[in-house]
Amino acid sequence: MVTTHNRPDTSPKGAGGLTTFAGVLLFIAGVLDLLRGIMAIAEDDVYVSTPNYLFKFDLTSWGWIQLILGAIAILVSTGLFARATWARVVGVGIAGLLIIANFLSIPYYPLWSIILIALYAFVIWALCVVRREP
Repeated sequence: MVTTHNRPDTSPKGAGGLTTFAGVLLFIAGVLDLLRGIMAIAEDDVYVSTPNYLFKFDLTSWGWIQLILGAIAILVSTGLFARATWARVVGVGIAGLLIIANFLSIPYYPLWSIILIALYAFVIWALCVVRREP
């Protein structure tokens, strides 16, 4: 008896599901980064001060960076919902930048930063594993 190996489903339905998954995660994480940026701009007491951290940033400027990257992530997620190819490419790039930004902010807000790094890693995975939609 000859056995055949079934290949994973690469139909547009499968690709659409992963793209939607990435869009939802990018939207949620973008909103969370946007809110984090607002907290930093308002100089909220949520952030801890770490005097011996190598990468020191002014809290207000760090807030603007988080706010802008979060807003871009939200805009890109709307492109992912529309299945735009540009949004998949930009989504991987913005998720990568946000992983770096959250890595740099680990000492200020450790648990939250690690959670967002994981969310953005899932976004990159979901955008990279699907094949080009017809």
